[in-house]
Amino acid sequence: MPTPPSPPIGSAQVALITGRVSIIVASRDARLRPHLMRAVGCRMSQDGRRVTVLLPEGGAREVLDDLRDNHQIAVVFSRPSSNQTVQLKGNDATVTPSGPEDMALAERYLQGFIEEIGQLGHSADVAHTILGHDGALASVHFTVAAAFEQTPGPTAGQPLKTTAA
Repeated sequence: MPTPPSPPIGSAQVALITGRVSIIVASRDARLRPHLMRAVGCRMSQDGRRVTVLLPEGGAREVLDDLRDNHQIAVVFSRPSSNQTVQLKGNDATVTPSGPEDMALAERYLQGFIEEIGQLGHSADVAHTILGHDGALASVHFTVAAAFEQTPGPTAGQPLKTTAA
């Protein structure tokens, strides 16, 4: 039996991605016009190969339509207090309705984001404004096809080298 390939990201990246980060989801339409939306939560599979991001249905219509059409996704995860940033790309994105566990994940994510930007002197009101949604969420699932270092500096844009936490 062949050995499965190594996961594209390591435990240090998983810790960043599932931590107190800003998450921006990007897509493109058939005319290659970009669309962006801030995600309100994220989870990863145990093996670090599959990602689920939560998007507010009300504000993410264009992104969700693009993903349903072409399945191409790019997601940037950035820790505001350090600017540590990674980008993941996938080509098999699927959109499904979110369940009660996703609402709980979104609430935990909001609380972590409040703590993170609080270190920078921003109030909880700022986090609520940035991450506000009407409660209806869509879950976007994808397999990590590529991963890139995007922390500002000399290695930004380079393929990610997996590291342990």
